[in-house]
Order: sequence, then C-alpha cells, then structure tokens
Amino acid sequence: MAKTWHLGLTGWPLRTSLSPRLHQAALAAAGLEGDYGLFPVPPLPEGAADLAELTGRIRREDLDGINVTIPHKLHVIPFLDQLAPAAEAIGAVNTIFVRDGILYGDNTDAPGFLADLRLQMGAGIAGLNSRRSALVLGAGGSARAVAYALARSGWEIWIAARRVEQAQQLADQIAGFLSQDGREFHVIVLESEDLHNASADFSLVVNTTPLGMAPDVSASPWPADLPFPRGAFVYDLVYAPAETALVRRAREAGLRAANGLGMLVEQAAEAFERWTGHAAARERMRQAVRLNSVRAAEGDR
Repeated sequence: MAKTWHLGLTGWPLRTSLSPRLHQAALAAAGLEGDYGLFPVPPLPEGAADLAELTGRIRREDLDGINVTIPHKLHVIPFLDQLAPAAEAIGAVNTIFVRDGILYGDNTDAPGFLADLRLQMGAGIAGLNSRRSALVLGAGGSARAVAYALARSGWEIWIAARRVEQAQQLADQIAGFLSQDGREFHVIVLESEDLHNASADFSLVVNTTPLGMAPDVSASPWPADLPFPRGAFVYDLVYAPAETALVRRAREAGLRAANGLGMLVEQAAEAFERWTGHAAARERMRQAVRLNSVRAAEGDR
C-alpha cells in the first residue's frame, strides 16, 4: 500500500496561510497521497502543552513533518532533539521531521531566500563581485535567516534596525558561526545619520520587516527622503500586496525589485524535499499561489 503523507503547519494565527496550497500542489505533482493541515497553537505559555503534544505526534510519526511559523520558531526548539547547522546558527526553526527516531529542527528560510534571490537577480549577481554589500532592514527571525544566507555566500552585511541592541545581537550570533571566515558585520540604526551616509554603497537592499504588508500597504521601511543606492537590487520579503510601497518606489527609481513570494515557494519546496525525499515541483507550487489570489495575513506562512 502506498504511503499517505501527513504534513502541516503550526503557528498563531493561521487564518489565511498559503502553505496548504503550496504543499498540496507539491504532493499532487509528485504523485503522492497526503494532506497538509493547519495546527494553530496559541503563544506560550498558554500553548506550551499543545506544542508539546504536536511535536510528540511527529516523534511518534503520526505526522511526517510540520512547518513552524510565528510565534513558535524559537519556542519549539526545547522540544527537539537536534538542530541542523542552519537552524542552530539562525536560532530559529521552521521545519521539523524525524530521522532514525531523532526529532530534527531545520531552517529552510535561508536556502529558500538565497535560491529565489539568485533566480530574481539572474546574471546580475555575477556583476557584483567588486560590490557585494547588502543592507538588511530589520533584526527579527527573518532577518537572521537572510543575514546567515548572505554571509555564507560571501556578502558583506549591514543590519539596520530601530533597536540597535537587537541588530547587534543578531550580528554577534551570526558572526559567531562564521568567525572562521573572518566575516565582519556592520550595525547601523534605521533612519539614523549612519544610514544616510552609507546608503550609496549597497548593491542589495532586503526588507525583512512587516512594513508594507496588508492592510497597511502605504508603509515602507525605506526613509522617504533617502535616495536608493544606484544600481541596487531591492528585495522585499513581504508578498501581499504583490507590489509593496517599497517595491513600487524602487521601480520608480529605475531599480530592479522583487517581492517575497518566490522565497515562500522556495522555503516550502526545501521543506517538502526534506520530508518526502521527492523533488518539489516548484513551478506547480508557484502556479498554486499566483499573486492575484494572495490574501495572506500578517505573519502567515
């Protein structure tokens, strides 16, 4: 009898997640029987028992794997046996599965971001050998994944956040795992004079904050009085709306820009392949979440 795969997503809230569409498309394309359910778990401490029960179901293999989104990417770690190197470096887990009785936590946001960035920039990346300097806006969980991915790929990283202490903590944690490469992080404060002085040097700007996400679509993390770096590529992790205020302003300035829907697809595909061992049909997954059908709420992955 063919195996039936039982997969899912946990977080809070999970009102309009696109993950079921992505993974049902991947299962169908691979010819696999299965389902992808939503397992909402309230924030801790209220949700602690539910989170323990859910991870226990994976350990018992009642579930083959789950994705983890806000607010449990850090909370789930104490319930796991082992972290993959990326999850350990980033300090957050978005994918859980069992191997040989060991409950693993991994992070597919980092490779998912990098895969889509390469796809979006195309040959443009090859021309940045002498100017591979990236500005990461924000210092939360997504910023950690982005900074880790870029640093591992040889980019010089600057982190801009409203709370410099949070930015410094992020830089110190990621740099600690990359110290053997001698990688250096620079920390600046968003909207400070430092950002104005340094902004011309960046070849890549990545927004990891929720600014611009529906329903507040007029918000932007980029200061209104600050020109964009000449020739930079702008990548906004927000994907609803399809064209955020940041992406629109960047394009009006003559820059290439992309939203985060491709990262959503790529991180889901990476998770699917870890769970099932089957290749994920990325184009089929993209078709399942075309932008004209996006109604994602804040925090839903």
